Amino acid sequence: MDKVAFRKQQIQKMTQMQAQTQAESAQLTQQLFQTSAWQKARSIATTISSPIEVNTRQLITQALKDGKQVLLPKTMPHRQMAFLPFDDQYDRLVVSKFGIPEPAYDAALVNQTPDLVIVPAIAFDCQTRNRIGFGAGYYDRFLAGYHGATVALVPTVMKYDAAQWPLEEHDIKINQLILCH
Repeated sequence: MDKVAFRKQQIQKMTQMQAQTQAESAQLTQQLFQTSAWQKARSIATTISSPIEVNTRQLITQALKDGKQVLLPKTMPHRQMAFLPFDDQYDRLVVSKFGIPEPAYDAALVNQTPDLVIVPAIAFDCQTRNRIGFGAGYYDRFLAGYHGATVALVPTVMKYDAAQWPLEEHDIKINQLILCH
């Protein structure tokens, strides 16, 4: 199956299973908190999740409570991302053309070297740790030059034993997948 067809099918599946994904979010987040990558990190990059993704609000709240800096991506021209600090003030976020809440851009605050990146996607190949995202390539471009820790929270709906989409040479493997038991 090509990536476009897989994405369409997978997003439908994620929509149908969003209640289960939300139910699994707490378990996945608790498992994340036990990892050495989380415990060592002073700065965490994540996204504001949509209802079909693992809920990131709990991990954002915990990171701030633990004194970690939370960074959110801002989409930039040429399919680049800039990570900017977030202080739990959701009302200050601006909705991007993709419908994702993002921080306002401030060049002085950009941090492209967070200690840990929680990488979003729509599906993960558990054997190779490859992912497929929503299709714009922002994370692939960022991760190509990033050398820190990467973790993905993988609910049941996003877990595949082998990729059902074509893998490509430029795909970046995630360091650690956290799966539901």
